[in-house]
Amino acid sequence: MAAKFIPRQVFPHYGSIPRSYFLGHHRAGLNKMKSMLSSIDYVIECRDYRVPVTSINPMFEEALGKTRRLTVYTKRDLGAKAQSAAQQQTEKSVQGFNHSSAVFFVSSSSRQDVSPILKHLRNDAEGPDKLVGCRVLVVGMPNVGKSTLINNLRSQGVRKAKAAQTGGQPGITRKIGTPIKIIERENDSHVYVLDTPGVFMPYVPDAENMLKLALCGCVKDSVISPVTLADYLLYHINLHDARVYQRWSEPSNEIMPLLEGFARRTGLLAKGGIPNIDLAALHFIQKWRAGDLGRFLLDDLQAEARRLEDGTVEETRTSISQAIKAERKAKKQQV
Repeated sequence: MAAKFIPRQVFPHYGSIPRSYFLGHHRAGLNKMKSMLSSIDYVIECRDYRVPVTSINPMFEEALGKTRRLTVYTKRDLGAKAQSAAQQQTEKSVQGFNHSSAVFFVSSSSRQDVSPILKHLRNDAEGPDKLVGCRVLVVGMPNVGKSTLINNLRSQGVRKAKAAQTGGQPGITRKIGTPIKIIERENDSHVYVLDTPGVFMPYVPDAENMLKLALCGCVKDSVISPVTLADYLLYHINLHDARVYQRWSEPSNEIMPLLEGFARRTGLLAKGGIPNIDLAALHFIQKWRAGDLGRFLLDDLQAEARRLEDGTVEETRTSISQAIKAERKAKKQQV
């Protein structure tokens, strides 16, 4: 009788994880958002459903001030099975983290999910200047699904084709876009949205949060070793259901045998028939991003709720000034 498989309860390899992905167009985009606030009536902040807490960027809190807002959790279909008890529990928990704004959940594969958002904006998004209507800024981390959301709002709201460019890697949107109409109202007080570049944090104190964001595609795949990222994904998969990769390997806490089996069975081979491990790791990660290796959250919402109850401030929610200080200190240590 084979020994029962016991998954790792902790992930040990945090030492070499980079802690920053704050690029020039992130800083420029954030500064532009600040300068535009006087002409913005509403903010939609997008967060990734799979990392509902980790994908909160504290820089938006400081940059966007008191502007009215709503929060949209994207890629809902990739974080839980539709209509499942897990999905219902997740959304109830996530609602508890948001007291100051309306909350909505949307899938990457469904345009219908945006109908409640359109209804909310029709009723609530009132621009003071009727001549230009209401201008809504859509913000969020890189590759969190802002452009897809805008295209779906436009499709459902005014039945027009997509207007915002989308892609599988962060950095597709580099500048704040022109206003895109999503709701037509009488007296020309239409509702327009503006796409923005994704903005990362200047510094991520917690290496595991960096891995979570990278796994969800908020960081370019070249920033963290794909094998390390695949290993972190394996750690999470094993905590949920190791059977999802049984086509390529027995349940295992070792990433290399799994990637070798995956490479051989999917034809990802270098010269001489040697498995291309890095390419296999990227393909393995992309399968999870597409929902083919289990649909689950990377954030532990119970742990996050306990932190809130205890009054413990999440490290990642540092102010922008603290984050920049940390970034400078890290650079000095590298010199």
